[in-house]
Formats: sequence, structure tokens, C-alpha cells
Amino acid sequence: MSTTLDPQVAARLKRTDDGLVAAVVQAHDTGEVLMLGWMSDEALARTLSTGRATYWSRSRQELWVKGETSGHRQWVREVRLDCDGDALLVRVEQEGPACHTGERTCFDADLLPLAADPA
Repeated sequence: MSTTLDPQVAARLKRTDDGLVAAVVQAHDTGEVLMLGWMSDEALARTLSTGRATYWSRSRQELWVKGETSGHRQWVREVRLDCDGDALLVRVEQEGPACHTGERTCFDADLLPLAADPA
């Protein structure tokens, strides 16, 4: 299945050297940041046309639909392009954990210490 991205959207994207755009994934109901994925033009086009979060796997070098094998699907509720065109905000309804480790979010790991008190 080949899907084409709207030319007006494609023109606004600023991609990495390998043709990808960072996609910050957020729970649409709580605002919790769930994960960071990467999207090619085709992954974004499929996401927009199917309502299922589709990413580019940098390790496997292929498209993958979140939850296709795990059952932990992401139903897309909204996609926004940031002001610079170099990142996407994907707001989803998450089924099960978002992280491949089994955690709800990929950001449950180590909290890094701040050198100074920001206040």
C-alpha cells in the first residue's frame, strides 16, 4: 500500500538527512508524553489516512503500525506540525503500554539530576 502525503504538508516538513521527522506521541486525554517515534512521508500519510499511528523503524528500516504485533495500538485523534516543521505532535488513544519495555510511557526511566535549582 503506497500512500502519498499532501504536497502542502510535505512542503512544510523539515526532515533529517535520512528523510524523517520526529513524532512526539501524547495521550489525548491526559496529555502524558508516551513515546518518541520517527515518521517518513509515507508513515505520516498512512497515519493521517488510516487513523492508526504508523512509524519508520530506524533499526529494521521499514514501516510499522504501532500495536500490529503487540496489540498495543495507537488510535490517532490529532496530528499537529510544530512551527519550524521539524517535529510532529501525535495525540493518541493508547491501548495498553506505549513502550516496548511494557511501561505505559517510554519516559518512566531515570530522572536526570539538575545541576542548579531553576527557581
